[in-house]
Amino acid sequence: MEEIVSVKNLSVQFEKEEILKKLSLSLFAGEIVGLIGPSGSGKSTFMNALLGIVAPNSGEIKLLDISIPNRKVMRKIGYMAQSDALFTELTGKQNMEFFGALQGKISEEELLKAAQTVGLTSALSKAVSKYSGGMKRRLSLAIALQTGAPLLCLDEPTVGSDPELRQEIWTELKRQAEMGKAILLTTHVMEEAERCDRVVLLRDGHFVAQGSPEALKSQFHVTTVEEAFIQAGDYDEN
Repeated sequence: MEEIVSVKNLSVQFEKEEILKKLSLSLFAGEIVGLIGPSGSGKSTFMNALLGIVAPNSGEIKLLDISIPNRKVMRKIGYMAQSDALFTELTGKQNMEFFGALQGKISEEELLKAAQTVGLTSALSKAVSKYSGGMKRRLSLAIALQTGAPLLCLDEPTVGSDPELRQEIWTELKRQAEMGKAILLTTHVMEEAERCDRVVLLRDGHFVAQGSPEALKSQFHVTTVEEAFIQAGDYDEN
């Protein structure tokens, strides 16, 4: 598989507190990687470092062999925030145009294709203030998809979604992976971690374990990823 992202010995420190501690990770085309960990473990900081928002104190991040942060590669990352950072007074299409322009020129064809992918074509002309919560999540996903970026960084992509929408989002994520995208998502829902191709367990700024859900369950002799996460934390502390 093609390596899309390479992270080597990444450390991030805020004031005197070390948030991320010499983390190394590769993300490959065609796989969905779930980053899980308790609140305050460093998930958001790691995601922000990939996005070039947070500069590492040491180590390196490369996207398609180009070092991050680098404005030239921003169009190669599709980002979906945990909370829908949308302009509610604008239409769905205007939101897509605005956020697309931040990453470079997005064609009308790319915009419409992304909207169609998430089933929002008929609602593009409506103000986002008229959207349901599920529609806003789908719009946020469309914004991430419209660049055609090889890397998707999705922060809690199904948070606040009902079971039907959650299934729709996962169906689309699987389809994007089959198209060769590398997908990194954060989640606190352990059932969703079971759907990932690979799971990375983050605790106190360290990767305490990683592997496929089945491999992690086998490694720690448990039946769920949640139990593996607990066992990995206990093992790391001993």
